[in-house]
Amino acid sequence: MGGTEHLTVERHGATLVLTMNRPEAKNALSLPLLVGLYDGWLEADADDEIRSVVLTGAGGDFCAGMDLKALAGKGMAGDHYRDRLKADPDLHWKAMLRHHRPRKPVIAAVEGYCVAGGTEILQGTDIRVAGAGATFGLFEVKRGLFPIGGSTVRLPRQIPRTHALEMLLTGRPYPAEEAARIGLIGRVVPDGTALEAALEIAGRINACGPLAVEAVKASVYESADMTETDGLAAELTRGWPVFDTADAKEGARAFAEKRPPVYRRA
Repeated sequence: MGGTEHLTVERHGATLVLTMNRPEAKNALSLPLLVGLYDGWLEADADDEIRSVVLTGAGGDFCAGMDLKALAGKGMAGDHYRDRLKADPDLHWKAMLRHHRPRKPVIAAVEGYCVAGGTEILQGTDIRVAGAGATFGLFEVKRGLFPIGGSTVRLPRQIPRTHALEMLLTGRPYPAEEAARIGLIGRVVPDGTALEAALEIAGRINACGPLAVEAVKASVYESADMTETDGLAAELTRGWPVFDTADAKEGARAFAEKRPPVYRRA
């Protein structure tokens, strides 16, 4: 497994857990953190034994966004990773899920601050769980900045436009309950239990047919901008091949035999 000084990687069964690990800075984005994130997404894509990914933060926070001290020219930790950025100038966008979509489901487990770039990364995840004390928001306009991690495009597609514009244009913080009410996150749990809840969701996903799970996720995203007619046609293209797999036959057989299925990605 990979990882860097600011990003830890662990396996929990078939789930890869990526932990942004810079608690002294509320897990603000650094070069080691971005490189670690990108490598984590690649690891999840490449390893067929991994069926889901959980993204979380260490020290009671998710991510407070970009390191503004570094942006002001005061330097950023991990200069030895700059060769990675030179080799792939798009790496930071892929790390933040702006220009990369993992084929496995990604579940965000949020505690504490999930603001600015943290909220932007969040929009690239598939399922979102947050502790009751979590805080969300896009603060960029308050600093005279632009939320260029994808929020002006993604947020109005994920929550009602009036809520998206209020979040984007006021730069105000949003408590977890309000974030859930407007649809930014899916579930609020007691503080300190977001990771546990995310792993429970991941476990349920892991028990399903992996080829079916990946096809369903791909279908949802690729049809998002299609007309209903085109989307339904694309769904058939994605869906019918799943019925011809050995896993589909195993699922039916296991149901008839009243036992857990054993899926083999075949």
